[in-house]
Amino acid sequence: MVEYTPKERLARALKGQPVDRMPAVSFTQTGTVEQMEASGAFWPEANEDAQKMAALAEAGHTVVGFEAVRVPFDITAEAEFFGCKIKAGTREQQPSVVGHVIKETADIEKLSGYDINKGRISVVCDAIKILADKYGKELPIMGSMIGPFSLAQHLNGDDWFMNIFTDEAFGQALIDFTTDFNIAYAKKMAENGADTMVIIDPTASAQLIGAQFYEKFVVPYHRRIVNAMKELGVATVLHICGDTTQGLALMEVCGVDAISVDQSVNVATAMDKVDRAIIIGNLDPVNVLWNKTPEVVRQKSKEVLDAGVPILAPGCGIVSKTPTENLRAMVEMIKEHRY
Repeated sequence: MVEYTPKERLARALKGQPVDRMPAVSFTQTGTVEQMEASGAFWPEANEDAQKMAALAEAGHTVVGFEAVRVPFDITAEAEFFGCKIKAGTREQQPSVVGHVIKETADIEKLSGYDINKGRISVVCDAIKILADKYGKELPIMGSMIGPFSLAQHLNGDDWFMNIFTDEAFGQALIDFTTDFNIAYAKKMAENGADTMVIIDPTASAQLIGAQFYEKFVVPYHRRIVNAMKELGVATVLHICGDTTQGLALMEVCGVDAISVDQSVNVATAMDKVDRAIIIGNLDPVNVLWNKTPEVVRQKSKEVLDAGVPILAPGCGIVSKTPTENLRAMVEMIKEHRY
């Protein structure tokens, strides 16, 4: 069989095409303290400086062995761009959204006319350009962003969940706004060299809001992003937290290439729930990758592989204190696996 480059291997795997072996990648955040120490690029500075962000992303490849580079490491840059109050991160913790900026439709209008080349989202795009210039011919270059439903929740606060039930006009206006932003941001990342786009939409769960509201407030907007990326030849991966088993059929309706499932999902069952999308996952990032030994990581990796998962990867973002030796154990198991 032909031996593919990492870039070719992932592109083919996401299309369900034959490959020589499984790609060794993480679609969720990759930064760890040990990688920071090895690269000299530490949070929180590596969230705000393009050179440091790129250096830490590169460590996922040079230190751990991932066959891709991915930025950013958190999902708050988009909310920060629109003026939400952010609790600063530390060397071990990611930043979080603690204040919101939209209460009514008029507030949405005030945020229009934004410049996609400003703020921390611009830093992410610059980091992608740095990585693409260095690795773009060989490695997949992954961009990632919070999805439109969860961004709407960041902007509107927890009122968002009630508003989609009680004020459909407002809900549609806000999700249209965030989706337009997502498309512009994704296009900028692609322009700078991203060939794979990961949509992280943690609160856009059919289990949380129900199938009817998922169909109304999530599917069409994910589809718009996916279609925009297809026009640019960029692969798309969707990750939604929690047990998404019963919502997987709805999730793939948007046309996404692959769905990343977290550790609460049975991957064998997940594969039976979809017709076309590639299932990715779902090694437990806390109870296995962070808290167990390399031997246990290998064992648990084998269990997921034996279940037939097309691409083995962490089930959610890698915990910052995860030992490098545990991540390497997972990568070794992936590289040894043959379909």
